[in-house]
Amino acid sequence: MKAKKLLSLLIAAALSVSTLLGGCADNNQGGSVSSTPAESDGSAEHTKDDQISEGLGGDNSGKSAVEIAKEMGIGLNLGNTMEAYEATNCEKSTYTWIPKVGSNTPQDYETCWGATVTTQEIIDGMKNEGFSTVRVPVFWGNMMEDDGTYTINEDYIDRVREIVDYCLKDDLYVVINCHHFDEFIIRRNDLEDCKRIFNTLWTQIAEYFKDYGDKLIFEGFNEYLGGQRFDESGVLKDRPDDEAYELTNALNQTFVDAVRATGGNNDDRMLIVSGYWTNIDKTTGDKFVMPTDTAEDRLMVSVHYIDNACYWSNSIGNQSWLDYIKDQCDKLKKKFTDNNIPVFVGETTSIYPNSNMAGDSKYDSSSACLEVLLTWATDYGFIPVLWDTDNNAYSRTECKMKNLADSKVIKKIALKIANG
Repeated sequence: MKAKKLLSLLIAAALSVSTLLGGCADNNQGGSVSSTPAESDGSAEHTKDDQISEGLGGDNSGKSAVEIAKEMGIGLNLGNTMEAYEATNCEKSTYTWIPKVGSNTPQDYETCWGATVTTQEIIDGMKNEGFSTVRVPVFWGNMMEDDGTYTINEDYIDRVREIVDYCLKDDLYVVINCHHFDEFIIRRNDLEDCKRIFNTLWTQIAEYFKDYGDKLIFEGFNEYLGGQRFDESGVLKDRPDDEAYELTNALNQTFVDAVRATGGNNDDRMLIVSGYWTNIDKTTGDKFVMPTDTAEDRLMVSVHYIDNACYWSNSIGNQSWLDYIKDQCDKLKKKFTDNNIPVFVGETTSIYPNSNMAGDSKYDSSSACLEVLLTWATDYGFIPVLWDTDNNAYSRTECKMKNLADSKVIKKIALKIANG
């Protein structure tokens, strides 16, 4: 398998060409582009067998999960982009399928929440800012036919592949997941149907990408494992705690089994399983169980927002905040890190508004708080991935962090990680 991967890498290196499209060349254009990749007309111009990009993404054989986690460093989310969908009334049981957007092309969905069309330059800028990982949330239900087969649209997955390739060409780790579509499925199905549907989804995704190198990582779900379900009256109801944990553990196992069964480089690809609500307290509880795996030392666990409670209680920056961060990190360390299971903090606060600061905060800026949080996370060996949307913390039109102080923080910590 590794020999095949090396051959693919050599072919990719020999044949790949630079694809540098608009989005940053003219900052006055607001991120608009006059030309886009091959998917611009919504059609696929190649088959999977033609893709010279197969095999991109390195070889992690011989590296431990902890070593891979260190290489992943600090990450950035490509938020509100490939996970965007027509969400009007999605909280209601009458929302029985995903409405079409525009002409029903991949870019109609990519931009429907206001995102700039993703280009190679946008990813290049992330690399230049010191990020080593890009998380690409994906709503796989977009462009999917409502026929009960849950077949992923070919043009849509081709567009996801193009974004993956942008990241891998910059030698970044790239994580793709099932985002928001997991909510749609879990709310409307019992456990057995959820297992069947997610097995179908992840088998397709894994089969499509099975020849890709090890810097492509799959994350099974976003943050809805253990989440609510519509009752017979169409009201969203919490699941009993035991049932929620059963769902969480079973779907993580389904994800791992589906990927491994496709073979190829998926035999030992790094996989990220999601915590119960990605909540640290619930995920570090005794009822959360990591899946069994045919690969050795190739699982991570995902949680979100180490300081979430303090953020929403407007108590960022004081001693209680610091104590809370330490408590959350210690729980993750005891449950996972001490057992050589890396912690992927798939969504991490990128900006701390003044309104969320404590009255007795010890820190005078969002950047100062960001440095504290990232320092704690990375000192514990976690992989913090900043949650970001178009032109929020990172400008996708200028291809750089909007705040110079934030940029300095990221580069400083990235350098510290690189230097051990």
